[in-house]
Amino acid sequence: MTKLSVNINKVATLRNARGGSEPDVLRFAQECERLGAQGITVHPRPDERHIRYADALAIKPLIGVEYNIEGNPRGVAKSRPYGFIDLVKEIEPAQVTLVPDAEGVLTSNAGWDTVRNQDYLRDVVKEFKQCGIRVSIFIDANPAMIEMAARTGTDRVELYTESYARLYAAGREEAVRPFEEAARVARDCGLGLNAGHDLSLANLAWFHERIPWLDEVSIGHALIGDALYLGIGETIRRYRECLAD
Repeated sequence: MTKLSVNINKVATLRNARGGSEPDVLRFAQECERLGAQGITVHPRPDERHIRYADALAIKPLIGVEYNIEGNPRGVAKSRPYGFIDLVKEIEPAQVTLVPDAEGVLTSNAGWDTVRNQDYLRDVVKEFKQCGIRVSIFIDANPAMIEMAARTGTDRVELYTESYARLYAAGREEAVRPFEEAARVARDCGLGLNAGHDLSLANLAWFHERIPWLDEVSIGHALIGDALYLGIGETIRRYRECLAD
């Protein structure tokens, strides 16, 4: 079964736009779980423009589903001398997803170069796994990079699906083809498989149909947008329906 992990960053963006504590990010995480989400994802960035490090810490004891924390292991919060690695090790989530965010990017826009960063990633993966945290590496649909990711000791890779979503309307067969190949390589390497970025109700079911052995999808922007029209309960139900076997 492919699990749905709801990324709640956009809820924090809305809160931060006005200041104060509304909407309540912690309450929203709990509500997502109650309504059927099988995981909660957060992606704290150094500028804390959406999820803050304090949010990430506070969520852990409030939820019972899998907790996934995404981010660049080189990141350090500007509000305090506290690094991403320190944060993750303190929380000990079910999973950490390593994302090579450059400072100042609006959203994640590339996977890791696992050749150039092989030694660094191997050390980071080892550090997290020694804490009992499952590790996933955010990566493009590039078989060579996936094979090198496997050499780091990571448990999973997360396929960066922006190009699939962008090309879907023009031809879904062509859009999904490189991801099918990448997914087969990951499976052959013994890696678990996640996916995320711009997956939506429009394109998720086809992606899952063609790659049914996905372990998890992490979806935030489109899902939160849909919830404005449908309500969060109905939105989670529809996304899970896209992932039904």
